Amino acid sequence: MTQPCNTRHIILRVAVPIRLHRLFDYLAPENSTIDDFKPGIRIRVPFGRSNKVAFLVECVEHSEIDSHKLKAIEAIIDEHPLFSEQDMRLLHWVSRYYHHPLGDVYSTALPALLRQGKAAILPVEERYVLTGQGKAIASEQLKRAPKQKALLEKFQSHASHLSASELSAFDEKWRTAIKPLLEKTLVQAGPPDSNAIQVEPLMRNVALESNLQQQAAIDAVCNRLGQFGVFLLEGVTGSGKTEVYLQIIHTVLQQQQQVLVLVPEITLTPQLEERFRQRFSVAIAVSHSKLTDSQRNAAWLKMQQGACSIMLGTRSALFTPLKNPGLIILDEEHDASFKQQEGCRFYARDVAVVRGKMLAIPVLLGSATPALESLHNVDKGRYQLLHLPQRAGNALQPAFQLLDIRNKKMHEGLSAALIAEIKNTLAKSEQVLLFLNRRGFAPTLICHGCGWVMRCPHCDANMVVHAHEQLLRCHHCGVEGVLLENCPACKARQLMPLGLGTERVEKVLTALFADKAIVRLDRDSTRQKGSLERYLSDINDGKADIILGTQMLAKGHHFSQVTLVAMLDVDSGLFSVDFHAAEKLAQLIIQVAGRAGREMKPGKVILQTRQPEHPLLLTLVQQGYKAFAKTALRERKEAQLPPFSYQALLRAQASDAELAKQFLHTVVDLANRIHNSETGQHTSILGPVPAPMAKRAGLHRYQTLFQSQKRQELHKLLDILLPEIYKINRSHSLSWSLDVDPVDLF
Repeated sequence: MTQPCNTRHIILRVAVPIRLHRLFDYLAPENSTIDDFKPGIRIRVPFGRSNKVAFLVECVEHSEIDSHKLKAIEAIIDEHPLFSEQDMRLLHWVSRYYHHPLGDVYSTALPALLRQGKAAILPVEERYVLTGQGKAIASEQLKRAPKQKALLEKFQSHASHLSASELSAFDEKWRTAIKPLLEKTLVQAGPPDSNAIQVEPLMRNVALESNLQQQAAIDAVCNRLGQFGVFLLEGVTGSGKTEVYLQIIHTVLQQQQQVLVLVPEITLTPQLEERFRQRFSVAIAVSHSKLTDSQRNAAWLKMQQGACSIMLGTRSALFTPLKNPGLIILDEEHDASFKQQEGCRFYARDVAVVRGKMLAIPVLLGSATPALESLHNVDKGRYQLLHLPQRAGNALQPAFQLLDIRNKKMHEGLSAALIAEIKNTLAKSEQVLLFLNRRGFAPTLICHGCGWVMRCPHCDANMVVHAHEQLLRCHHCGVEGVLLENCPACKARQLMPLGLGTERVEKVLTALFADKAIVRLDRDSTRQKGSLERYLSDINDGKADIILGTQMLAKGHHFSQVTLVAMLDVDSGLFSVDFHAAEKLAQLIIQVAGRAGREMKPGKVILQTRQPEHPLLLTLVQQGYKAFAKTALRERKEAQLPPFSYQALLRAQASDAELAKQFLHTVVDLANRIHNSETGQHTSILGPVPAPMAKRAGLHRYQTLFQSQKRQELHKLLDILLPEIYKINRSHSLSWSLDVDPVDLF
């Protein structure tokens, strides 16, 4: 038995979640033992006038601060570490690479409740099981109570019990439906009698038959299980990438290991989760921002303790500890949503690769339109390319048409030619998908008399018209105002909406196709909980004729009856100050186009444009994404832009523009002195300049770009520069952030 030791000589070095790049030393309390302090546990410490939840990094014998000045910790929160040694190595790497305080990185890796110091204990979850009477009854006997019928069928399709979380994933209002099932003794609470438990097979449904390319991809990854390797699964939309994931996951599960699957958007989780639950009988955890803190906490702990085999989540799920790690998958790996844009600005794709290397497991990146950085890594031999060039089954690639709308009469963004195509498609009882990446009624409110435009009082942006709510709303800071009737400048009653939003297009579609069911999918129409799932269900059940939406429609969704896809305004993405813009537009076009003709019926894609001769559009339509990517990489190389160089963007914002500007001038002077004396000569320091949106939410924004041909040199400069930045005497109204490997320059 471990004896209490003289803990006054044990110094606990902890990471505190504050914005300082340093660790803090504390004394262990009296009567505690050395075994109480394992790296990775949480400790409550006094800090300033309050206390904070900190993370034990190591125990040391000496401190730079006199021991009599050190404070004792207040409490040990965890008996066992929340993070394994490999988990901690990853968090330390993230802190170093993204130059972010370690305490904040630890905090980022935890769900909210654990961040607050709550006990890392899984609550006992309610469980329900089918009775003998429930197994014998035909579900049709409950046809007058469809909710009960659906829930009974859910139980009948499972050999074992269902937990409350599994029932919540099936139907958020399951408690209403289960009450009468309990009263009829068709279902009972509690786990089944152990003697009556049927061991459910790992796979509930048989895998689909793979084609040669799919099988080659499956074999390539399965042959590398248990060792590190990065695979880029480049498959055209509809080529069956998800089936490849499922079959590889099956092999990992057979080895009793866990799988982490990351998706870029919350909207992709419901249907992917449903496919996983239909295929596998194992426990599946889900984690994204629309879940409650308790749900996310439970998902994190289940994976950490090995109670779940699959984690499906967005980028924040990346740091979830895995008791038996076997595989990491990133679907739609090109998507910019994998980049965190506040706090610790990590890039989930790149961190996933580092994590895979540390865990010695394969990482599978999937996309129809891989990021240029990933294709560059294939060229360099760092990633292995797996190619799916054909759509699954007998589905064909859709045909593209560039529709020149110059000098054409338009009906609220719809050309006569497009309206005719929509009518022809609907006449064949097929679905139409219209894409416009702008929500609201119109992006601008303008006075026809004097030209006055309604600007946001806090941002360099126009207020967006939301006609249905009779509101003006800024999509950058969220400020709202009533929809005006008279121009504030000339007092004339000539205010009119200018430009297109999904709400406006929906209105004209309702007028043109009054007898057709129209579903609008954007952030406004899907605010209500469960609304997105209902809309997707209606689309897949054929209850929608025309689907209109924004970027949430662009990827991952399988709409089997959609044969016509039209992008109403591709030109808005052709001209931008950000060098990433062309790549993002090309990916968006291909991803949206991929919703057309995914099964037996041929698909057609119409791009309405006033730039039909634009090289980007012509290359995509005539030669495909691969040809575009090859050209784009060549241009990036000539311009020495990423991935042929490395960037870090330092942003500053303040209520006074001069404060932000002068702060960055001071930083640039420091950086130039460091650069000239202590680092090589391959780094450029550009700026400070106003951000493309110079004012946002009442704050003036400036930025400085560091760019180097050598990654090591850039990070050496930042390592020396950051401590000096913290010493700059600055106003409390000024804030700054560092973004390593930025995905946009806004």
